[in-house]
Amino acid sequence: HKSNPPDSDSDGLPIMLPRSSINVIKTKLNDAVSAKDPHAIASAVDLPPLPKTPSGSSGGNGGGGASGPQHREHLKIDGVDWSNVLNLLLDAHLAIQSNDLAQTYEAQSSLHSALNHALGSSKGNWLIPALHVVCRNTHRTAALADEYVNRSTGNRNDHARLQNAVTLLQASYSKTLNDRVELRPNDPLGEEGSKKVGVLYIVNQLFSMYFRLNTLRLCKNLLKPVESRNIHESGTMGEMVTYRYYVGRLNMFEDQYDLAEQNFDYALRHCHRSAVANKKRILNYLVPVKLLRGRLPTSKLLQKYSLHEFVPLLNGMRTGNLMEFSDGLMKNQDLFIRRGTYLLLEKCKMICYRNLFKRVYKIVGKEQIRLEYIARSFKWLGMPIDLDEVECILANLIFKQYIRGYLSHAKRVLVLSKKDPFPSSKVIK
Repeated sequence: HKSNPPDSDSDGLPIMLPRSSINVIKTKLNDAVSAKDPHAIASAVDLPPLPKTPSGSSGGNGGGGASGPQHREHLKIDGVDWSNVLNLLLDAHLAIQSNDLAQTYEAQSSLHSALNHALGSSKGNWLIPALHVVCRNTHRTAALADEYVNRSTGNRNDHARLQNAVTLLQASYSKTLNDRVELRPNDPLGEEGSKKVGVLYIVNQLFSMYFRLNTLRLCKNLLKPVESRNIHESGTMGEMVTYRYYVGRLNMFEDQYDLAEQNFDYALRHCHRSAVANKKRILNYLVPVKLLRGRLPTSKLLQKYSLHEFVPLLNGMRTGNLMEFSDGLMKNQDLFIRRGTYLLLEKCKMICYRNLFKRVYKIVGKEQIRLEYIARSFKWLGMPIDLDEVECILANLIFKQYIRGYLSHAKRVLVLSKKDPFPSSKVIK
């Protein structure tokens, strides 16, 4: 019988990293902190690539490393003890090496807590890049660990780790936002700088988490403090684009389509030219808002970003082909529901009705149109409806001022205005 080596547990799994790996990580952290090099520290506390085929425990308390670090290294730099940060970083590396996502999150969440403490007791903003890396890794490991646990247990709604990660990022947000040093956006990172320079990146991470958890009401708590201090206009371009993207989505859910369009337009215009995936993500929301406001995108744009799901909607709206519009909406219903744009696109049907009736008007060639003719157009499209339904649709279009005219219920006739009966200005906003 062979005994396990001292760095393994009873199952033969490693409980500590090899000494050579420990020394590399320790030296990298020591050198970076000693030099107070912001980006070197960020690199030192970053994690290696996460396992693509995780295994190991599916449990974990979702609260992050209550048992304390497994490694017991010592590291003191300029009189400040960095041992806890180092040991938790080593634990996270070990968990990744063991392909254990749940344990990776436990170690990463504890590392995040330790770095929050280090940031609070440090002067200046030289730890902000490291905090950003830790925030990103906490978010990512929490989401992946929840996903893995849900797959293992068959429970689709366990978000314990992501909910715990939110509290860690909220603590980081508070520590950066409440720094008393005045924010000067272009100042270099150092011992004199404001921690507020780190706010916008953390806000964007929190937005992403709130959307994932479907707790959009919490987004409101971030907007006022950020915008009252103009922090949303003083980040990097990438941070400002991401911020506008999420605020645009919030505007959209609150039916503030003019503001949503402004924010999405800004995000698309300022998005890096090579960030095609991000541009497509913005267009997934900008296109529905534009459609509702009567601004139809070109077929070339839809083709360039492979937005094929919008093609039948665009064609249906342009020609008044209600059948093509409805079929396109039904075919991609699940996709639009997941994005939260289905109800918005459903509202675009009114523009489709308006354009269909405009075609009937051009065929009939006079201001008085019998409702029977309109009902026939629906029947021709394979969507037969009765005259009462036709009246109801027309009443809504007249109310929205998409059509100028009035209905004669007794004669079952639509009487259109002689001057501009289908005003474009009311559709295109």
